[in-house]
Amino acid sequence: MNEPATGGDQGRPNAGRREQGLARRFSLWRDTQLARQALRDAGEPGLVLDLPSGSGRFWPVLAEHANRVILAASPSTQMLDIAEAQASAEVRTRIRTFQSSAFSIELSANSVDCIFCMRLFHHVADSEKRGAILEEFHRVTRDTVIIALWVDGNVTAWRRKRHEGQRRSVSGTPAQRTRFVACRAEAQAEFAAAGFRIVGHHDFLPGYAMWRVYILRKNG
Repeated sequence: MNEPATGGDQGRPNAGRREQGLARRFSLWRDTQLARQALRDAGEPGLVLDLPSGSGRFWPVLAEHANRVILAASPSTQMLDIAEAQASAEVRTRIRTFQSSAFSIELSANSVDCIFCMRLFHHVADSEKRGAILEEFHRVTRDTVIIALWVDGNVTAWRRKRHEGQRRSVSGTPAQRTRFVACRAEAQAEFAAAGFRIVGHHDFLPGYAMWRVYILRKNG
């Protein structure tokens, strides 16, 4: 998606920008498709918690189910304000927002049918922290969790690891990172340790891209 322009576009100043725009539109479309598939695999849950909700990117998808009640939480009230400002009036009426952390959700046990978490786990490098979040998710959901993260075992993860190794060999120190690739086997073991079984998963581009969405169901 990010390869140089070819053919008649070569040398045109707007070619790269146009390719970036096309890549972004494809990414948004594929993200939406993955979210729909995951919600379908989770049984089209009626009460969903979007955490962290970020800019509200997935609110329109969550709101496609007419009878769905949507809770949206974020540690940042400012981000919730931004998300609500960007949402359409129709979608906004479907969303109930509140401030909360994934480590300590301001809801009682078994409060929602599904926790929808699409933009968190690839920012968490520490296994213990991921486990703490998963345990809190297990407490709050009564049925399913949808989690997206970066996983290994694909072309992009291999390229990223090689690039990081090259940078380390030049600078002598590891690069500062805010996003992390998880070992699939370790992530799946963490799911099981927290009391979940895997219903299924969907890859952004199978065999190539790192992005994977897991659908988990609470044991028992």
